[in-house]
Amino acid sequence: MNIYVSNLDLSVTSDDLKKLFAEFGNVASAEVQIDMFTGKSRGFAFVEMVEDAEARKAIASLQQKEVLNQPIKIEETKPREEKRGSYKVGSGAFKAYRFKKD
Repeated sequence: MNIYVSNLDLSVTSDDLKKLFAEFGNVASAEVQIDMFTGKSRGFAFVEMVEDAEARKAIASLQQKEVLNQPIKIEETKPREEKRGSYKVGSGAFKAYRFKKD
């Protein structure tokens, strides 16, 4: 299960998060999101845990816990919605898949 962690102190690292969540079970990955221009943390991260039950336990236990004197927010990530684009042309819209080459 994927977990979204926000309101992180900018000095929190991926290893810090991995250790924090490892108390509740097997952590597949923990990635603090880094701004590509500044190289600094963006203040949020994604943690992936192997077992859903362990992930739910971690979410319940760590909700509003303080990490480096800052309360963090944790929630289960929602699946991305697949969006199909279309373009307005004249009075109607055309579907982009009509113009695919095989």
